[in-house]
Parts: sequence; structure tokens; C-alpha cells
Amino acid sequence: MNAIELAKAYDPKDFEDRIYAAWKAEGHFSPSTPAAGKKASKPFVVVIPPPNVTGVLHIGHGLNNSLQDILVRYHRMLGEPTLWVPGTDHAGIATQHVVEKQLKAKGIKRRELGREKFVEETWKVKAEHHEVITRQLEKIGASCDWSRERFTLDAGLSEAVREVFVTLYERGLVYRGKYLVNWCSSCGTALADDEVEHEDKPGAMYHLRYPVADGSGRHIEIATTRPETLLGDVAVACHPEDDRYKDLVGTMLALPLTDRLIPIIADSYVDREFGTGLVKITPAHDINDFEIGNRHNLERINVLNPDGTLNENVPEKYRGMKAVDARPVVVEDMKALGLFVDEKPISHSIGHCYRCHTVVEPYLSEQWFVKMKPLAEKALKAWRDGDVKFYPQRWENTYEHWLTNIRDWCISRQLWWGHRIPVWYCDHCGHVMVEREEPTICPKCKSTELRQDEDVLDTWFSSWLWPFSVMGWPKETADLRKYYPTSTLVTGYDIIFFWVARMIMAGMEFTGKSPFRDVYITTLVRDKHGRKMSKSLGNGIDPLEIVDEYGADALKFTLAFLTSQGQDVLIDKESFKFGSKFANKIWNASRYILMNLEGRNLVDNPEYNNPDRWIRHRLDSAALAVRAAFAAYRFNDAAAAVYEFFWNDFCDWYLEATKLSTRSEDPAEKDRAVTVLLSVLEESLRLLHPFLPFVTEEIYGKLPNAKGALIIQAYPDTDAARNNPELDGAFSSLKEMITMVRALRAEFGIPQERKLKLAIRFDQGFASARFIQQSAELAALLAGSEALSFVDVKPAGAIALAGRGFETYVFAREAVDVVQLAARFRKEADKEAQFAGRLEAKLGNPAFSGSAPAEVVAKEQEKLAEAKARIAKLEKHLADLA
Repeated sequence: MNAIELAKAYDPKDFEDRIYAAWKAEGHFSPSTPAAGKKASKPFVVVIPPPNVTGVLHIGHGLNNSLQDILVRYHRMLGEPTLWVPGTDHAGIATQHVVEKQLKAKGIKRRELGREKFVEETWKVKAEHHEVITRQLEKIGASCDWSRERFTLDAGLSEAVREVFVTLYERGLVYRGKYLVNWCSSCGTALADDEVEHEDKPGAMYHLRYPVADGSGRHIEIATTRPETLLGDVAVACHPEDDRYKDLVGTMLALPLTDRLIPIIADSYVDREFGTGLVKITPAHDINDFEIGNRHNLERINVLNPDGTLNENVPEKYRGMKAVDARPVVVEDMKALGLFVDEKPISHSIGHCYRCHTVVEPYLSEQWFVKMKPLAEKALKAWRDGDVKFYPQRWENTYEHWLTNIRDWCISRQLWWGHRIPVWYCDHCGHVMVEREEPTICPKCKSTELRQDEDVLDTWFSSWLWPFSVMGWPKETADLRKYYPTSTLVTGYDIIFFWVARMIMAGMEFTGKSPFRDVYITTLVRDKHGRKMSKSLGNGIDPLEIVDEYGADALKFTLAFLTSQGQDVLIDKESFKFGSKFANKIWNASRYILMNLEGRNLVDNPEYNNPDRWIRHRLDSAALAVRAAFAAYRFNDAAAAVYEFFWNDFCDWYLEATKLSTRSEDPAEKDRAVTVLLSVLEESLRLLHPFLPFVTEEIYGKLPNAKGALIIQAYPDTDAARNNPELDGAFSSLKEMITMVRALRAEFGIPQERKLKLAIRFDQGFASARFIQQSAELAALLAGSEALSFVDVKPAGAIALAGRGFETYVFAREAVDVVQLAARFRKEADKEAQFAGRLEAKLGNPAFSGSAPAEVVAKEQEKLAEAKARIAKLEKHLADLA
């Protein structure tokens, strides 16, 4: 057999794109079919959280998709028919915002272009951005089944959206009404409650006076953060039991700056302790006022235009002003009337549009809504029955709280990009038609003057159907029968409301099943200082830059290794060197093995020596740890298990141990050793593949014992015949002995090439004594010893190293300059003694020990203990050298 050469330097750019293209071309991303006569196993199915089609992948996407890919590759190797459905979301508000900005740069307004032309332009933008998103996912190694890729505006998904809207309408769960909604004046559309991001901002509490309209000259005082909304006031409310204002209930007030009179009413909503105990009521611009208005049958006066300017319902002076610009004008006018009392700075929560960050205004508007309570009850039952589980479990509390306190969902959006609402109005008789197919004639008056609703549905209305709409629902497709419900959803905590809970609601309502069994909630990726990544801070990380510099494997493995369930990932660009070094270690170890195949022959059924049996046991232990970690979605534990096995067990110990055989004078022994070594490497690559798919695939393809592509090979399983805890314990003792000798070498400055003389004494009944005696040649090799003997008493002039059940004696005096080393140890011991003295003085000072925090005192005590231990160790070395 000839030596097989890997490139000297590990360079992922040499093979990552090539390997991905091969996987894709060979169909390895599609679900496998069972071999003839073999029973099909339960499929493992994941649907990608569809990224916005106009977005780009950030490091959060990198984390989310890396974890999905690891799971998918693992389950594919378990032999399960594995499907990962990719796709993108049309992202109504975000995409329309992008296109409008592009048109604005050309001096074109959306309405000038017209709906049809605008939608055509948006499809062009979608096509450009979609290609970018797809390429990004491919670059990070996402093994999605691209033949099943979907887009939320695909024909099939659009059919599902229409079916759901009409069915909910028929079930009385979709209705139209004029209600107060969250309104973004910039996007020109309504928003759902959970699309409003609240931020604490500086503001002011304005105290104003309203005259009582009985000519008595009396006034009442109110406090408000939005004085401009007084133009839409229809009442002032007090608490029914507030003695201060009981006599005023029913009295009329002259509303300042207008010619209207408004009543003082009593309502138990009012907090007597807040402000003056009086609250101005503006039902068209505050959700609580809206409810009060309903209880008291008050008029609703909307003072805003859709663009956020004041409308014809305010005095002419203020018309056309933005609400925020009208505020100081109203305040000045109140001052001129002598009705301004005070202005006090405050910090309060203000809602912003989650897309464009414009301040959101409560706005009275006719919209379409979904009744959520009946849907939420089914989703809660699915969770309580154990049909869906969250990892980490604490997110179940968030899920329960939101569903228990859910409000109706405003689903109409005043946009042109999206699923147009399947509702038609007869312009002749006003009849409303909610239909699956576009009607051509009014069933009531037979008129053909029909007009479709101008609005589109909220983007999330298509996304909440994603797990089953991508499978072909409402049609009864083969994919729907085979792959629904899906297995696992990996997503961020910020869309538990937007998406996760709604998908469960839709799944339960329309399929009778939860759309997935497990929900793994990813953490935030923050910078090394714990700050959230943002453009303003300039601390964001582009995953494609990481791939370009370190490779996709480094990105994937580093993120998995650092992803501890429930804890944020703290990372910077330098962090990815860790994954790159590990990939490089795999490359170099494999290269070393393949370079030493010259003249060797693989043998059938090779015998195993103790190091072989030990590494096979360790490999099984690692595979068992990975399986247990994946079952609980502990990605960092799984990554740590493969890292520890390959770097420590395989490279640091087993490869070194095989040198006894690979350097043997016996060709048969060399052949046996190489055969076992290649077998262990092949299995190790299978163990590593889900975490580092590219480098493992590239190496696997070079192995003389490889069988096809690594991506579809079986994941290592445990074998009872290879389980050998006794051998593992004995080998651990051998490693402990060698590690102590290596540490002493480092401490004494003895170079590796300098051979040491060693002796070992065993305690009575030490279980691993026979194994170490049998492994004397191996121990000498690993410890760098020219002679190793077994003794009953400590030899004179040797340095003793105490292990568990044994002592190792090192004849170090023969390998060092004793005088020079003793002087160094004495100097270090004196320095440590001075440091310990300062710590003792500090801890003995009541001013410190009595007032410093307990954790600070404990830290200083820990430093003192370490210093004393170091002093004792140095004194022992000095005694041994003497």
C-alpha cells in the first residue's frame, strides 16, 4: 500500500465548496429510503426558521443554522430518513420598506407606480436577495434538502393561507372590526401587539388645567405625557370612591383649545394615587381609554391621519403637524391661556415599530382580527399533555404566560407586498364575500362590481402555517403523510410569541397535532464584554467573514462548543481560532497516519493490544456521551465529548502509544497496527462529522478503508464487547504516572530529548499494578525514559511523585544542574513566601476582613492557600535535590 498524502497545511478553501457541491449533486441532503426488506425508521424532520428574504445572515443565524445542521447530520447518520426543509419569508413590512427606499432614491413614490408595478419590482428584489441568502446557507454548510425549498408566497403556501383564513372565518374565529390598533405611520400599517418594541425614553409629565364649564372659574388638573392628544379628549375620569371629585361627576368641562364640552365621569380603572387622580379620556388614542369609552358609550374622536399628522378633527392651526411637533405648540398655547401648571421630566416606556423603529401610535382603524383564546386553549393543552417540550424548560413559563393572557391578533396590514386578504366587497349592495376562489358575481344582488380588500395579511399569518404548508397542506401529499409532524424546532427566544406559539395553535387547529415535538430555544450571541451585538456598537460578526478566514467547520464547532443551554454565548472573531485549531489537529493527525502507510498491508480480523482496546472503549464512551447530550440538546457537552476524545485520548495518548508497533521491526506487527489505527481513525471521523463535516469528509475520502461518502455513514454505536472499564481505570493510572513525570520535566526544565531513569513502587493491593508492569515498554516510551524499574522502597537520590496507589521515582539529579536548579527553586520559594506574608497581613487586618465582601475575602484566602501549597512543593523539591 502506498502512502496517501494530504496537503501539508490545512486549508478549508481547498475543499469546502467542492465537497458541498458533491453532497448536493449526489442527493445526500434528501431523506434516505430504507433498503429492500428493511423496516423504515421514524423520520427526523426540521423546518428552517425562514430568514427574511431581504436580510443577510448575522451571527445569530450562524448559531441557529449551525445547531440545526449538527442535529440533522447526526440523525442522518443514525439511519433515520432525515429532512431539513429550507425556505425564506417574504417579510411584508421589511421587504416593502427596502423597495420603497430604492424607489425613493430614484424619485419614485409607491402610489405613483401603482400596486401591480410595485409588486413586480418587489419580486425582482426578492430574487436578488434570495440568491444571497441561499449562498450564505451553503457557505456555512447547511445540509438542507434544496429540492424542497419553499417561499412563503409560493403558490402552494398561498393556497394554505387562503384556506386557513376562510376556514377561520367560517368557524367564527376571524372577524372585522373598528378597534384601536398599533399604528406605524412610517410603514403606514397596523402592527400586532408583539410587533411593538418598548424602550425606556426620557419624556415629561405635563400638568394642565381644564376649566369647569359652569362659569364659576373653577378648574380641574390632569397630568399627561401626550398633551397634543387633549384635542381628541371626550371626557375626564375619576375613581368612583375618590371623595375629592365626587361632587364633580357629571359636570361638564370646557376642553381647552377647542369649542367642545366634555363630562367628568367615574370609572374604577382610575388610580387615585397616580398624578392628580384624574385621567383624560381619549378613546381613539389609548387602549385603556378605548375600554373606558366602551363602558360609558363615549364618542371616539380620531385626531390622526395615517401618516401621523393631525387631521381635520383638530383646530385648523394644528392640522398637518406631526403629533410630536404639535406637542410643544399645544403646551405654549396652554401657557398663553394660563392653563399650564408644570412639566416634570420622567423616563417612560415608548413603543416602536419592530422594523423601522418609528414611534407607534394607538390608532382607531378598521382591521381584520383572529380570535385567539380558543386557539390558545388547544396550544396550552398540547403543552400540558406533553406533546411539545421546551429546552431549556424555563421557556415553558413564558409560553404559558403569553397564551394565558393572549389578546386577539390584528392580521391585516396596509401593504402591497404579501398575501392579499381573500375578501371581496360588492360595490352595488355592500355584501361581503370571504372565498377560497375569486368570485365573479355577487350572490346577493348578482352585480359584477366586486372589489377585493386592499390589505394584505400579516407576514406571520403565513409563517404560522410553515411546518405543514411546506409539506403541501391543505392537499394530502406524500410528504405531509410521511414527514409531519416535524421533530425539532430550533429558534430564538424572541419569536416564541410571533411564531412558536402560533405554529402550535395552527397545527392543533388544522391538523390536530402539534407541529413539532421539541423546541430548542437558542441563546443570544454577545460580544466578549456581554454586550448585545449591534451596528451602532460595531461589535457584530459576519459568519461569512469567519468562514472565509477560518472555514465553516471552525464556525460550526466553535459555536456548538460554546453553546451552553440557557446561557448567552460570549464571543469575538478571535474565538473561532479554537475551532480552526481543532480542525487543524484532525488534519495533521490524519496526515501523520496516512503518510505512514508506505509498504503496509491491511489485514483481516486484526488482534487488539491494550492501547487498541482502551481507545475503542474511549471511542464508545465518547459516542455514548454524544448521544446522551443530543437527547437533551446539550450541544456544548456533545462538542466537548468529541473534542476530549480526539485531542486528548486519540492524539495525545493513542497515537503516541501506537509508535511501539508502527516502529516495530516486525512487518506483521506494523500491518496489524496500521489496520487497527485506520479503523479507529475511520470511526473517529464518523464521530466528529456532525460538528466538522467538511474536514472529516475530505479526510475520509482518502482512507483506503472508506466506503462511499462520510455524510451517509453510520454514527458510531456502543458495543458491549468493547466496554472495558477495568482497562480504562488501569490506563488512567498509567496516564497519571506519565503526566506527573512530564510535569516534573517542565518544572525542572528537562528537555524532552533527555531520557530519564524511572522507578515505580506500588501500594499493597493496587489494582492496576499488573497492567503497568505489563506496559513497562509503553510507559517508558510515553515518559521519555531510558530505564524503568519496579521497586519496593524509594531509591536514594530520587525525587518521589505520589500517585493514587503508587509512587514514581525520578532520578532527576542526573539530568539537571542541581546547584542552578536549587537556586531557582529557593528564589521562587522566597518570592512566594513574601507574597503569602502580604496576604496574611491583609487577611489579619480587621479593616479588610471585617468590611470587604465575603467573596473578596474568600478569593484572598484561596490565593494564600495556593501560595502555601506552592511553597511546600518547592521546599520538597529542594529537599529532594539536597
